Amino acid sequence: MRVLVVDDSLRLQRNIAAALRRSGYAVDTAGDGEEGLWLAESHEYDAIVLDLMLPKRDGLDVLRTLRAGGRPAHVLLLTARDTVADRVTGLQAGADDYLVKPFALEELLARVQALCRRTYGTKRPRLAVGDLEIDPLARTAQRAGRPVELTAREYQLLEYLARRQGEVVSRADIEAHIYDGQVDPMSNVVDSAVCNVRKKLAVTAGSAPLIHTRRGLGYVLAPAGARSLT
Repeated sequence: MRVLVVDDSLRLQRNIAAALRRSGYAVDTAGDGEEGLWLAESHEYDAIVLDLMLPKRDGLDVLRTLRAGGRPAHVLLLTARDTVADRVTGLQAGADDYLVKPFALEELLARVQALCRRTYGTKRPRLAVGDLEIDPLARTAQRAGRPVELTAREYQLLEYLARRQGEVVSRADIEAHIYDGQVDPMSNVVDSAVCNVRKKLAVTAGSAPLIHTRRGLGYVLAPAGARSLT
């Protein structure tokens, strides 16, 4: 999943971005409203963490501009102001959630995770694809009852494919949602990551593949035996 963090406090921005990256998110950052708005309009984000008090353009102005332009990304507002009027104003402007400073990074991560689940239209605590079960809260996966050991980024890739199970997901989509702007578009990072996850899902020698390649189109995560997808 790809997240944009817009905050003029460099220390807080770095701490949030580091926590998100440790959890496997692709993260872009901005230190003012103009840069944040440009990034939000130039890329597709699963969630945006947006401070209200920003230089150049404040957070509410950024949020209203995004909503007026039809940008659907879920937005978590950060603010030091904790009045009912402030919360109502932010929510009426199009925010999806509200977090008051100071806050625990664990709570921010949980709220971002909830917003990303909303992006794909599900509130189910677990995802199942055939004999594969994914627990988004624990960020773990198991197949046929056996744990699948994944890196944070590999887990994000698997969860993203699972939330779009049965759909063809292009390499460009995976790059946009799982990797940030530092990835070389000419690299084979996506193919390598998919290959690694596919190998790790083969928990036994006879395990049927769950990730299917559609040549020239992308990848599909579907239950074993979905022959029409191969």
